[in-house]
Amino acid sequence: MSDIAPGSATLPVDRSRIPRLSPTSIFRTPLLAGLIAVLAGALLSPASALAFDHSFIGGFNSVTPIASTVPENGDLNPYGIVTVPSSLGSLAAGDLLISNFNDAKNLQGTGTTIVQVSPGGKQSLFAQINPATLPGHQGGVGLTTALAILPHGYVVVGSLPTSNGSASTAKAGSLIVLNSTGHVVETLAGGPINGPWDLTAVGFGDNTTLFVTNVLNGTVASGETPTDGGTVVRIGLTTTAFHPPVVTSEQVIGTGFPERTDEAALVIGPTGVGLGDEGTLFVADTLGNRIAAIPNALFRQAPLGGGGITVAKNGFLNNPLGLTIAPNGDIVTANADDGNIVETTPFGAEFQPVETSAGAGGLFGLTVSTPRPGIDFVNDTENTVELLH
Repeated sequence: MSDIAPGSATLPVDRSRIPRLSPTSIFRTPLLAGLIAVLAGALLSPASALAFDHSFIGGFNSVTPIASTVPENGDLNPYGIVTVPSSLGSLAAGDLLISNFNDAKNLQGTGTTIVQVSPGGKQSLFAQINPATLPGHQGGVGLTTALAILPHGYVVVGSLPTSNGSASTAKAGSLIVLNSTGHVVETLAGGPINGPWDLTAVGFGDNTTLFVTNVLNGTVASGETPTDGGTVVRIGLTTTAFHPPVVTSEQVIGTGFPERTDEAALVIGPTGVGLGDEGTLFVADTLGNRIAAIPNALFRQAPLGGGGITVAKNGFLNNPLGLTIAPNGDIVTANADDGNIVETTPFGAEFQPVETSAGAGGLFGLTVSTPRPGIDFVNDTENTVELLH
């Protein structure tokens, strides 16, 4: 989900849309209590104040299907989604890339395709990854929500493969890097990469920082008994037009996120991630039903334990999965258990959620739509990509 939002625009404040506070919001955390005092002193920037007064998704009340996400080989269960920022190779600016987690038999952790969808709804195959061609023994391919586009048109996608769709056969997987024409050029595996479930990317010229959630640290051994092994890993990359990305650093920056296997979902653990304007990484803690924060995420040299700092818990959240940052700096998450999209301010206040057509079990990845205002999201019940607008 490579979707770091630009700075907030100056919009008129709609006082009728003051957000509600989550019952266990970040206002109760001593570490950030000082920020509330700053707010009371009116020292926040206009853009930050705006986040408390105006909802990004509140004006959206229609859902329009864009296209099917099922390619010719029949892969199902769309998970990751990202907007193409610029045209290069097979990539066309404004198109969506969408990764599939299941194969045509609907076995989880066996999907091998990334489809490309134009704003007008034309679907094409961007990549079909052959597990036999990947370096090392990776146990197959099962493309997760971890999906981003790097400089020079490289695409990175997470893989958490199984051999038969069951959690007992899940493997650590890897991050698979493809070029702009959809051909695999390398894989990033081992070390702290263990079941990459979602990611976001932040670019600075030829340098990119990935933030990757991992859900297989002790999960298979523990089964459906929760364990606090979920992690967030920061990976530094350098890319050039003539050479695949090179890893320059790896650092675990968050630990202690709850995770477990699940017969219906394969794995439940930390999912969506998005970097806020102040360098705080926000994480959708699905099993904990909360949004967590990892401050100083770009430069942190030691992991923050305990699953990070709680920003919001319960309230309108209902097992959040995908996460993106709205143009106003708010956190937008997709609920797994009711099909609602929820907007939360960085300080834990919530706006009224917006219903989608997906229903319970349908939502996963989502991203801010460009150039049309709205939220593009995958509906993995219908195997479609849709626009909330």
